[in-house]
Amino acid sequence: MEKYVLSVLVENKTGVLSRVSGLFSRRGYNIDSLTVCATNNPEQSRMTIVVKGDEHILDQIQKQLAKLEEVIAIKKCETSSSVQREMSLIKVRAEANNRGTIIETADIYKARIVDVSLESVIIEITGSEEKVESLLRLLEPYGILEYVRTGLTSLDRGSGVM
Repeated sequence: MEKYVLSVLVENKTGVLSRVSGLFSRRGYNIDSLTVCATNNPEQSRMTIVVKGDEHILDQIQKQLAKLEEVIAIKKCETSSSVQREMSLIKVRAEANNRGTIIETADIYKARIVDVSLESVIIEITGSEEKVESLLRLLEPYGILEYVRTGLTSLDRGSGVM
């Protein structure tokens, strides 16, 4: 199964997210990640949807999305021609004896410490999914208390717009 990233421009109206996610669940397609935000045009939102499947499944998803009246445009984002990023907040157990090592590890990944307490630190990292996964693996031995990930966001390179 291959991973596909779809950028979907929709009308910024109540219920659009529900209709899009309902379309996936009714047809038995799983969404790996979904991010939604208003665009520079307040009447439109952009959804970045990550799905796994083959070309046939991708084709079916695109056709079903195109049938929704609130969908303005759909674009498959190619890794080679788009910028794709994810953000994560990671809370790690950090005691006096290992806090310096955890901070150094975060620095190597160009991650930021955004909160410090006596027992833990919260690290913010932005980058590719692989970069986030790599940092999680390195922090695991210290004790990851919890983490949250935004899911992938993507924009095509260059001056073209959707």
